[in-house]
Amino acid sequence: MSAAPIPPRLPPLLPPHLTGPRLRPLWQAVHDRLSSGRPVSGVRLGPLDDDEREALADLLGMDRLPDQRPTVRLTRLEDAVAEAGGGTVRDLVTQVIGPLGDRDAERRRRDAERSALWSWLASHDTVRAEPALTDWTTYCRTQGLVDGSVTRTRDLLSAALAVLAALPAEGEPLPVFAARVRHGDPHALDDGTRLSSLVLRALSTLYGTPVPDRSHARRELWSRAGVADDDLSTTVLAAGLRPSGEGTLSRLGRICSDAGHAVSLTLAQVRSPGEFGFPVRAVHITENPSVLALALRRFGPHCPPLVCTSGWPNSAAVRLLHLLAAAGATLHYHGDFDGEGIRIAAHVMHKTPAVPWRMTTHDYLTAVTDTALTDTPQGPSPGRLTEAPWDPTLTTAMAAHGRAVMEETVTDTLLDDLSRETGSPMSD
Repeated sequence: MSAAPIPPRLPPLLPPHLTGPRLRPLWQAVHDRLSSGRPVSGVRLGPLDDDEREALADLLGMDRLPDQRPTVRLTRLEDAVAEAGGGTVRDLVTQVIGPLGDRDAERRRRDAERSALWSWLASHDTVRAEPALTDWTTYCRTQGLVDGSVTRTRDLLSAALAVLAALPAEGEPLPVFAARVRHGDPHALDDGTRLSSLVLRALSTLYGTPVPDRSHARRELWSRAGVADDDLSTTVLAAGLRPSGEGTLSRLGRICSDAGHAVSLTLAQVRSPGEFGFPVRAVHITENPSVLALALRRFGPHCPPLVCTSGWPNSAAVRLLHLLAAAGATLHYHGDFDGEGIRIAAHVMHKTPAVPWRMTTHDYLTAVTDTALTDTPQGPSPGRLTEAPWDPTLTTAMAAHGRAVMEETVTDTLLDDLSRETGSPMSD
């Protein structure tokens, strides 16, 4: 035979004089202090009116009325409540006012949530791949939480990071791009939205440009990131590409390579390459067109495969590099040893499968101490420096020397590397 269930314990009935309105300010103040989550020795009250002062004096057995703003010791209050048949102070205020909270624990929980949010942002793959965005994460943190909510803030930051990961775009108008990356919403990146402002600030941080404060400046920044580029004016320079196939891109590449010329490919041609194949071999990438021009002058029709980003890579350059990598090419990137050059290199390596080509600390130190460079004591400054993800000591060395090394000054070394790709050195 099963035992009868034990009925729930009911709170004791409180004496009516303890629950009256004249003592409610006392219990409210005690409830607030006990809900702090911290040790409580006394409670400050007031201002109390005469009736409330009289009720407090009766409860505590005082021979005169207390001040309008008295402090009541908790031990004295416990004794008075117990003597009046009210149990403990905690039980009494819980019945009169409601369950006690723990604001200190709630504060610690909120602090931990905020700390976890900013740690997540700082260690996000997109930020680690492009350390220039660290300044953007600092800005985000100084702005605080969206509507005081960690969840809403994380959702907004996640959306911004997803947009950044999708850039550079492929010449789409802003509403089309927004619909593609934001679940079909063409207005997600409209001017003035929180998301649009956050992404534009990230882009201005990445490119080292002022935060756009006018509509035309915002359009220019979107355009630089490949949004609203048109298929014809967005181009990429290449040389030595001899793809197989009879597609437009393949034929143009072979014709220009056989003639010892560079080919300027439009975004439209790269987006619709037609029949395209590429041998499993290295493709070298340069930041500056002059390096590509010197390679063509030296190697002519024997020039190994080269692609030039012409500074920050546009959507045509990124698309071509992905096309080559998908066809079997290995990508090797070289650029300027200055602040922006490091950021461009990090961007290229984040957006494509490219790996560094003579972009280590050793390469920088070798170049900066070269006799031809030391003849000019005051070389260009490296400018604003951010970490190189592939070599954490690189920008430290650059800062110590205070000198940039432009890609053009190491062209001979780069061309010697390329000569090994041709099978035999070529001369001018």
